[in-house]
Amino acid sequence: MTRCSDNDEQSDDEAEKPNKNQKKRSKGEKHVSFPPDEKIVSGFAEHMNTDRKVDSCITLTEVMVAYQQSCSRHQVQPREHILQQLQQGVCVGGSVKCLDLKGERLDHRSCEALEVILKSLHFDFINLQAAQLEENGAASLLDMILYYESTTHLDISDNSSMGTSCWRALAHLIKQSVRLSRLDVCNVPVVDYPAQSLSRALLTSRLTVLHLHNAQLSGMPLYTLVGALKSNKTLQELHLTNNLLNSYQDALQLGDLLRYNTTLLTMELSNNSVADAGLEELCDGLSRQTAGLKVLLLRNNQITASGMVHLAKALPELKVLQVLDLGENLLGNEGVQVIREPLMVNCSLLQLGLARANITCEGAVALAEFLAESRQIQQLDLRQNEVKVGGLMALCLALRINRSLACLDLDHILPQEQDEFLMETQTRFQSEILQRCLANASHSRHAAETSETLPSEAGGQADSMTRA
Repeated sequence: MTRCSDNDEQSDDEAEKPNKNQKKRSKGEKHVSFPPDEKIVSGFAEHMNTDRKVDSCITLTEVMVAYQQSCSRHQVQPREHILQQLQQGVCVGGSVKCLDLKGERLDHRSCEALEVILKSLHFDFINLQAAQLEENGAASLLDMILYYESTTHLDISDNSSMGTSCWRALAHLIKQSVRLSRLDVCNVPVVDYPAQSLSRALLTSRLTVLHLHNAQLSGMPLYTLVGALKSNKTLQELHLTNNLLNSYQDALQLGDLLRYNTTLLTMELSNNSVADAGLEELCDGLSRQTAGLKVLLLRNNQITASGMVHLAKALPELKVLQVLDLGENLLGNEGVQVIREPLMVNCSLLQLGLARANITCEGAVALAEFLAESRQIQQLDLRQNEVKVGGLMALCLALRINRSLACLDLDHILPQEQDEFLMETQTRFQSEILQRCLANASHSRHAAETSETLPSEAGGQADSMTRA
C-alpha cells in the first residue's frame, strides 16, 4: 500500500491512468503502518471487493488502549475528547455513530496517531470541522479514511488552510471511496484548483449528498462544478446556500444543470441572489423535466412578485417538483395572486413555503381559494406574515373542504387584533385549523395503511386460489 505523492498527479485524470484500483498514499514524511507481508495482498483485494472489514468483536476499550499506545509511539498526548468518546460510545459490529474532532488542532503526528482508530472502527460520521488541519496531516488523514473506508459522512468544513496536497487527497477520496455518501465542505473557498479537483472527482464519485455552503462558488467555480454534475448519475442532494449566486451567469448554469441532470432530487439555493431573472432560468429547466428535482429551496433570494410570472408559466407543466420554498422573498399579495390559479392546475406540488413573504389577509384569501381546489397539497408555511382574522377565516373555510393539507404552519402568537371579540375569533379559527389538519393527517395515514394492506391480502387470496 503506497500513498498518493505530491508529484504523481499532474492532473487528477493522469493520476488515475497507471492503476485506477490502487489507493495511493503520499510520500515524504507521511506514513502508514504496514501489515505483515502475508496480509498485504489479501487485505488489498478485500478492500476492492467490498467495504474493508473491521473486527466486529473489538471493544472500544481495546481501541482506546491502542490509541494511547499509538500516541506514545508518535510522541503526542492522547486527546481527552477522543478518549471520552471511546469511553462513552456504543460499538455495534465494529461500527460507531460518530468520531467528533470538531475544533481539535490536528497536526501531522496527531493525525498519524489516529490511524489505529480509523482501521479498527467504522463511523457513520467523522467531523473534522474547524480542526485546523496542517497540510501534511490533513492529506495523511484523508488517505487513511479512504484506505480503511472509515465513514459514510465526512465534514471538513471551516478548514480554510487546506492546500493543494489536501485537496488532491480529498479528490482521491471522493473518486475512490465506496462508503462515503455525504461530504460537507462549507466556509472554505472552493475556487481555482479546489474547484477543478472537486469537479473532476465528481465525474466518477459515489457521493449522494454534497454541502458547499459559503464556498465562494459564484462565476467560474460554479461553471466548473455544473459541467461535472451534468453527467453525474449518483448525486441526489446539492446544497449551495450563501454563495452569492447571481441572477445571470450562475442562474443560467443551474437552469442548464436541470435540463441535463435527472438524478438530482434536492437543490438548496437559499440566501443567494437568484432574483426574478434567475428564477426564470430555473423554471425553464424544471418545466423540461419528466424525472429529477423534487425539492427546490429558494429562501431569501430577492425574488419579487415579478418573478411569480415565470413560476406561473411553469407550474402547470411541472411533473416532478414536490417541495418549493419561497420564504423570505418579497412576494406580497400580488405575487400570491399571480400563482393562485397555476397552483390549482399543478399536480405535483406537496409542500409550499411562503414564510415571511409579506403576505396579509388578501394573500391568505387567495391561498384559501387554492386550498379549496387542491387534492394533493400537504403542507403550507405562512409563518411571519400579517395574517389576521379575515385571512384565518378564509383558510378555515377552505379546510372544511380540503382533505389533503396535514400541516398549515402559522405563528403561535398571531398578529394581534385590537378588538377583544376579534381576538377570540382569531383564536377559535386557529384552533379549528389545527384540528382539521390533524384530521387530514390521520385520514392520510389510514389511507396509506389500507393501500399497503390490500396488495398483501390480494396476494394471499391469489395463493389460496392457486392451491385450490
